[in-house]
Amino acid sequence: MVQLDTERMLARSEDGVGWMIFNHPAKHNALSLEMWRGIADILEAFAVDDGVRVVIMRGTGGKAFVSGADISEFEAQRSNARQKEQYDRVAERANQALANFPKPLIALVEGYCIGGGLATALAADVRFATPDSKFGIPAARLGLGYAYDSLAKLARIAGPAQARDILFSARIMAAAEAKVMGLVNHLEERGDIEAKTLAYAKTVAGNAPLSVEASKAALNAWEQGASPAELAAVEALVNACFDSEDYREGRQAFMAKRKAQFRGK
Repeated sequence: MVQLDTERMLARSEDGVGWMIFNHPAKHNALSLEMWRGIADILEAFAVDDGVRVVIMRGTGGKAFVSGADISEFEAQRSNARQKEQYDRVAERANQALANFPKPLIALVEGYCIGGGLATALAADVRFATPDSKFGIPAARLGLGYAYDSLAKLARIAGPAQARDILFSARIMAAAEAKVMGLVNHLEERGDIEAKTLAYAKTVAGNAPLSVEASKAALNAWEQGASPAELAAVEALVNACFDSEDYREGRQAFMAKRKAQFRGK
């Protein structure tokens, strides 16, 4: 059980699938300081929970996934340099938890996925969305600048030319266009998206956890430039797969023509 000091973030898990839920529908799930803190608390707990093999993140209310930061609280929480430093420290912990989460992370998007919400969704490994979802980064209409890491992720996924279009125009895109750009992997109707996303997550959860972790680490290393330290870490994870009980179970299940029962060991 994840211990949280806010009701604006919810967490639960069942059958190998963890859920991280943004619960601020009155503000279209705009991220408040306590929600940033909750993101890190949830993901850090799920990362070390062997019963959780994959995590789905979504927003409540049906109108938005996440609509960016809750600017209305800046007067009280970010009105001077000291408060800004404290706020940024909490938000950075959350962003690092998203970026470094070792297990598969899936975003289930309904409605608006705007600004920091899109940055949060792009931290996921796989994104599901409804056809009526909307995507965009309207920073240029607000006079805001975005951090390098978020824009680099956007460029790696959509390509530099598409990223320039998204940022310079600040336009809002339909889900179909976002899918063509690679911002969305799967489009599902409103009535089907939860079941389809959960079925996909359970498929991932049924695969060998060590193998999935090694694959994610390798892809992350490629995205980040594949430093010697990252490559060494990936090699260690790959070797751990070959020495694992799960690899033996996978071979035996294949020969016996039965479904493998992986234990992550």
